[in-house]
Amino acid sequence: MPDAPPRIRIAAVGDLHCGVGGAGVFKPFFARAAERADLLLLCGDLTDFGLPDEARILVRELAGLKIPILAVLGNHDFESGQQDEVTHILSEGGVTVLNGQAEELLGVGFAGTKGFCGGFGVRALEPWGEGVIKQFVQEALDESLKLGMALSRLRTAQRIAILHYAPIQETVEGEPPEIFCFLGSSRLEEPLLRYDVTAVFHGHAHRGKRQGTTRNGRPVYNVSLPLLRTGPVADVEIPVIEIKLNS
Repeated sequence: MPDAPPRIRIAAVGDLHCGVGGAGVFKPFFARAAERADLLLLCGDLTDFGLPDEARILVRELAGLKIPILAVLGNHDFESGQQDEVTHILSEGGVTVLNGQAEELLGVGFAGTKGFCGGFGVRALEPWGEGVIKQFVQEALDESLKLGMALSRLRTAQRIAILHYAPIQETVEGEPPEIFCFLGSSRLEEPLLRYDVTAVFHGHAHRGKRQGTTRNGRPVYNVSLPLLRTGPVADVEIPVIEIKLNS
């Protein structure tokens, strides 16, 4: 009997919102994830107010993990206008922060960016009218372009996309419909289809749906911590997804 194809185990979580009181809160569930997974993905809103001190606390919570850590920033990480310093602190702490870049780890390609909002499908905001509306839509287009450029650099059989904002409506359903347009953008789905990704991970929709699919049937996982937790953070199990490695 032939050997089973090798697999990679990916742990993923977003919306940690690590604040100044976060010391000791996250370390136990990071440690459990590291025991079960080959690498860890952090899907944005890593800090509460985008402060360097919050990033330093999170780095201490991640210290000692023996698996690679990839991350994207979220809207909260931009709150104080210090996202570059937050990125630097995370990077110095061993976290690879993706902002339109690609990484190949353990035989799998990863492409990440924050993403942006604007809505989905026929209800997506269009660039008409005031200049500020055109700028808003352009931000989503720019993030989609960054994601596509990152995916295009990968030569692996499997490509994983990491986002903060949702690329499909299905995984934000459960939130009030009135705020769907602020939770993601279907413009982010376009590069996922073009490069036929294996899977997508995002956060941001705290009360959304845990899993959906792209239009070509690829799984999309909403790994927002508030969606996962039913009690103390220390009791949460970070989802671990197995990806088969094809040559």
